[in-house]
Amino acid sequence: MPTSLDQIDRKILSILQQDARLSADALADRVGASRSSVQRRLKRLNETGVIEREVAQLNPGKIDARMTFVVEVELERERVDLLDDFRRSIMALEEVQQCYYITGDADFFLIVLARDMQDYDRFSRQVFVENPNIRRFATSVVVDRVKTSLQVPLAD
Repeated sequence: MPTSLDQIDRKILSILQQDARLSADALADRVGASRSSVQRRLKRLNETGVIEREVAQLNPGKIDARMTFVVEVELERERVDLLDDFRRSIMALEEVQQCYYITGDADFFLIVLARDMQDYDRFSRQVFVENPNIRRFATSVVVDRVKTSLQVPLAD
């Protein structure tokens, strides 16, 4: 069930999605509320799961993960236990940045980071080729990161 958010909550969340390092004082100034009000709101937003976590967003091109791959995965069988097994295995892989269970021709859609093509080849052999429940997988190489964001639109 969605959490009820008022105008100030939405402003706080919108600002935090741009810079989660801001202090409660800075947030209070920007949203026109008191520091204690902002702190109470942040506590509630964290406790209710509206704010899942605060992380640093890194540029993969500046570190060892220079290539991004988009992978569609179709499973051989979609039994609940096999779906759960696949989900668990993907959750344990640090190369998988995002994973979506989807409708359509494929069952899962993954965003995978790797150092280079050889690194991705090793990854795909271990994760996809050697898995007997994967019918097929199709990989696309990202040429340019036009937009990357986990920002959630907040209607006023």
